[in-house]
Amino acid sequence: MTNTVRVSHVIGPDGERMTKKDLPAPDNGRWVPRRKARVVVAVEGGLITQEEAFSLYDISEEELRSWQRAFGQLGLKGLRITRLRETRPASE
Repeated sequence: MTNTVRVSHVIGPDGERMTKKDLPAPDNGRWVPRRKARVVVAVEGGLITQEEAFSLYDISEEELRSWQRAFGQLGLKGLRITRLRETRPASE
């Protein structure tokens, strides 16, 4: 669902005021938890739309939703979690 309310700023994941100029650069490369959190907060707060996030950061809807779930459940710590290692030994 697209957020239609547009705002000039939101409160960022670190508790400080965040505007569009505080968003991560689109060509940043590596997604660290704090950058993911800034995008999540910007979308959920109405600073940018989901569609803008998809286009600007070349992320899928599924990826953004996974960030939103992880951040909502565990905060920045949740965004550190990636997929389980495929090399993990099977339980016996």
